[in-house]
Amino acid sequence: MAAQILTLAHTAERRALPPAAAVGIAIDDAARCQLWRGVSGRRYVHTVYSLIECPPVPKATYLLVRRKDNGSRQVLHIASGENSAPTLNLARIRQLGASLGANEVHVHFLAETESQRRLVTCDLRAGLFGSLSAEPARARC
Repeated sequence: MAAQILTLAHTAERRALPPAAAVGIAIDDAARCQLWRGVSGRRYVHTVYSLIECPPVPKATYLLVRRKDNGSRQVLHIASGENSAPTLNLARIRQLGASLGANEVHVHFLAETESQRRLVTCDLRAGLFGSLSAEPARARC
């Protein structure tokens, strides 16, 4: 019986690229990836930005997250950028994020159509319902 060692480093590097590159958003060292699972069991990859360093966001699903000192994350709000002007979406994200106490924005860029974005948003909201139930009523959209 013969054994063969496979090197998968190049595949892992390709998978590690944040999806922001696919829509032309500059990627820097501060950007990281995070997977969030919806109620369907499907995992969605998100590019992580600090609330302050988040670039203008096109129509995309996003999560406002509070990252605690111990590294744990609490999802505070899930929505989609609805405006065709990325800077207006960013203004809404920053305003709402600041009012909720978020310090990170997790953006899912891979849903291309409005119906896909709605599906991702609803799937994530249902999957993370326990976290979102503490969201203030004034922040719900």
